[in-house]
Parts: sequence; structure tokens; C-alpha cells
Amino acid sequence: MLSLGFGLCAALAWALHDLLVRKLTQGSAMLPMLLTVLVAGGLGLAVPTLILGGWERMTGEALALSVAAGVVYVVGSGGLYQALHRAPVRIVAPVLGSFPMLSLGIAAAQGRAVATAEWLAVAAIVAGIAWVALTGRADGGALRGSLWTALLWAMAGAAGFALTFALGQEAARTGATFPSMLVTRITAAACTLALAVAWRSTRPAPGTLPFLLAMGGLDALALGLVTASAWLPHPEYAAVASALFGVLTILLAWRFLGERVAPPQWLGIAAVFGGIAVLSLQG
Repeated sequence: MLSLGFGLCAALAWALHDLLVRKLTQGSAMLPMLLTVLVAGGLGLAVPTLILGGWERMTGEALALSVAAGVVYVVGSGGLYQALHRAPVRIVAPVLGSFPMLSLGIAAAQGRAVATAEWLAVAAIVAGIAWVALTGRADGGALRGSLWTALLWAMAGAAGFALTFALGQEAARTGATFPSMLVTRITAAACTLALAVAWRSTRPAPGTLPFLLAMGGLDALALGLVTASAWLPHPEYAAVASALFGVLTILLAWRFLGERVAPPQWLGIAAVFGGIAVLSLQG
């Protein structure tokens, strides 16, 4: 299914992006990093938007949804950057990748019948997150501050991404794909710029610009794939499949950053991503 393929490609792009986030946030201010990434991605989106057009289909509702998606994307990205700054990938990635739970909760609140397999998947995700967090306590030297602070940032990131996908796909369906993505990107960049100015932190660390430009391209590609799937059958599959970026990031960090993963932690990681896989199969 094409929407599932879009989501898997987005997962790979975000995994590479997050690997760079984990590496660069250890010695750089985060707001300038995020601002540069958002601007770089916006410039990349501007070219296809100018070529393909579609602004005439951007109604007031589509613009409002796109702006809202941009605001919550700052929450998601900020949560991701803070979480990866404070804790190893193996601890926070399962939490960041657990946003399909929110979709299930919203569906239940709206009165949709939720299958037993879906509730079991949610239970596996919650239990896996708790297990990874508890078994990660012994590795305190890799943490910056409280473990639970890092996990709270990761939860904020997951919530921000879930809302971004929902609002972004609705904006694309209501209006046009590329214009809605560009408005979302501009809004996110404007919000981040305001925060950076308020914190007097607007200049990225020397030598990081090439990496930040690459991160901007990867981030724009991933979010674009998930948003563009709004026009495909079962667009929710793209959002759910993209959640697998977490396990890919863990493997990349293990391979390239030397972040150790103890055997008990693998059990929790497997439970989280097994639950995500079950949710994706429920459709």
C-alpha cells in the first residue's frame, strides 16, 4: 500500500534526522538549530510549491489548519530536541514513536469501536515505555538531569507530532498539499524565531550549518510524505508507519554513536514497536 510506503520512507528520513539531532544537541543551543532546520526545509519546499501552485484552493479553513499544524509542530520538534538532548536515544525514542496511541484514544472518544487487539497493543506500548525507562536508570551517566524530565519532553514531542499529522493531512485535503506544507513550515519557523529572540539565542554553533541544512531537507521530506498521503487510501497508515523512526534511530545510534543497549532494554523496545506494528495492521 502506497501510504504505508510513504510512512516507511518518512521513518527512515526522520531516523537520520534524529541521529544528527542527538549528536549536535550535546554541544549546541537548540533553538538556533531548530530555526535553521525549519528555514532550510521551508526553502526546499518553496521550489515545488512555486512550480505546482495550488494557492487558489487554499481556503480560510485550510490556512487555519496549516497554521495550527505549524504551531503544534514546534511543540513536537521542541519535545524531540529536548528529549534527545537529555537522554540516550534508546530511552526516549520509544516514547517519541508512541503517538499512534493518541489516534486510538481519539477514535475511542469519538465512539468508534476499538478492537481488543488494539487495546492490547496500547498496553504493550505503555508497558514497554515504562520498562525502558526503569531499566535505563542504571545508566545515569548518559543522562542530563532527570530521566522523567526527558520522558516528559518526549511525551510532548509525541503529542505534538500526532496533532501535526492530523491537522496537516486535513489541511492538505481541504486545500492543496504543497501550499499547506509551506504555510505550516513558515508558521513553525516564525514561532521558533520568536522564542529564539526572546531567549537571545539565534545563531547556530560554528561548523554545524551543513548538518543543519541536511536535517532541514530530511525533516521537510518526511513531513511532506506523511502530509501528501492525505490523498491516498488509508492516510493514517503513513502516520503510524512513520512512528517506526524510533527503532531505526536506536539502531543507528547503537551503530554510529556507540550508545549501549542492554538486553533488558531491548525487551521494552521490542514491546513498544511491536505494539505500534499491531496498531498499523488494524487500519
